[in-house]
Amino acid sequence: MDNPNCSTEHKKYQHLSSEERHIIEVRFNEDKWTIYAIAKSLGRPYNTIKNEINRGTVYLYNGKIARYKADKGEEAYREHRKNSCRNYRCLETAKFLRYVEDQFFDKGWSLDAAVGHAKANGQFSSKEMVCTKTLYNYVDSGLLKIKNIDLPEKLSRKTKTKKDRENKRKLGNSIEQRPDIVDTREEFGHWEIDSVIGRKAEGESQVMTIVERKLRESIWIKVRDHSAEAIDEALSALIDQFGDKYNEVFKSITGDNGSEFANLSQIESKGIAVYFTHPYSSYEKGTNECHNKMLRRFIPKGKSIDDYSADDILYFADKINNLPRKILGYRTPEELFEQELDRIYAAA
Repeated sequence: MDNPNCSTEHKKYQHLSSEERHIIEVRFNEDKWTIYAIAKSLGRPYNTIKNEINRGTVYLYNGKIARYKADKGEEAYREHRKNSCRNYRCLETAKFLRYVEDQFFDKGWSLDAAVGHAKANGQFSSKEMVCTKTLYNYVDSGLLKIKNIDLPEKLSRKTKTKKDRENKRKLGNSIEQRPDIVDTREEFGHWEIDSVIGRKAEGESQVMTIVERKLRESIWIKVRDHSAEAIDEALSALIDQFGDKYNEVFKSITGDNGSEFANLSQIESKGIAVYFTHPYSSYEKGTNECHNKMLRRFIPKGKSIDDYSADDILYFADKINNLPRKILGYRTPEELFEQELDRIYAAA
């Protein structure tokens, strides 16, 4: 069909105008144009014209005749526009929003932890709450006391290109030899170990961090320096705390090839399996790396760990272990770890 009014310009994401609706009315009712021809002439998608005709169609003579009316289409359009603006539910969810702010600032919970914990414990009805995504939208819009700069992860994400480097040190069994049951996190007792330094200085204290893979229980211990001997002493003392049941608490430990773990394989003599990640592959013990980032909330990089006491470090770990986790059904690592210990010692 020849169409002198056809335009190759395709209008996307623009609402139909009143003038276009009257053109549709004439061409569809009087000229008997097809929907496709009308769409081509107006430079509109086919579905836009089809939906407009469906919305603006009226039935005359007891439903025997269907005709598109521009005025009817305009009326339907304006009615839909009333509900198209973003609706903020700040007033009806004010109590819940205050709860989220309190948990965030007082306990250090994430927004999702606050939402999940409230749902799991039935603290608010669904009408009194908003979802996690909406909370982040409220933060972006400035509707909460919480700002983007307060969110520990949102502004700190970095992208790094992966570099392959030569393995210069092999301290023991490779992570490739680790059983599948460790990877699947089905069994309790498999840990990842690392160390966190503060200020780079000779003889500076460090923190030994060890995290259980299944329950995400994190144990942070201040050690005297960045030496293998300091790690040996701290780890041995930790294992001894669990008495003759230590083999059920510590079944395996995965570390990296740092010099501070040079003697880590020695604990295999106690029946604890030890594995080492590939060099420069921190993602292979990502659970521990994630918790190290949580430690940085309390001890920023470059801040001397000598400024903190051993009790301070234990307090920081306690705060993190009492954060509800989505992956744990919004329960805390601490409560699940205590249940696991109760099970182990009840069997004695």
